[in-house]
Amino acid sequence: MKFGIVAGRFNAFIVDHLVTGAVDALTRAGAQAADITVYRCPGAFEIPQVARRVAATGVDAVVCVGCVIRGATPHFDYVAGEAARGIGELARTLDVPITFGVLTTLSIEQAIERAGTKAGNKGADAALAALEMVALFRAIGRRKGSQG
Repeated sequence: MKFGIVAGRFNAFIVDHLVTGAVDALTRAGAQAADITVYRCPGAFEIPQVARRVAATGVDAVVCVGCVIRGATPHFDYVAGEAARGIGELARTLDVPITFGVLTTLSIEQAIERAGTKAGNKGADAALAALEMVALFRAIGRRKGSQG
């Protein structure tokens, strides 16, 4: 299987841990490092447009990771909302599994907790979801004409 990981560079001190978690989860499940490509874009807002292009390259799944931390302005709401909306639209409209590992937290502490400390690693969780979705899509493809 081939995987694309699309990572927003903004808040890289968190996102780098999400990427590491995603790659580790995929390789532990049997993926070869050569079959995992990481694409870095400026931030979470840009993830959907990069993910769409990555999906078109023939990968089996795209794992999206990023980190948006609430600040004192409404900027958080726009960036987090559009990233979620864009990734969700891709997941609904493409025939390639697209998973969501973008942190939307209220504080740096919450982000750290979700990037590999006490709340686990959401990049790894998104990668595991991608593996499960690939298997599910393949199973559905084998059952053409059946319902349920």
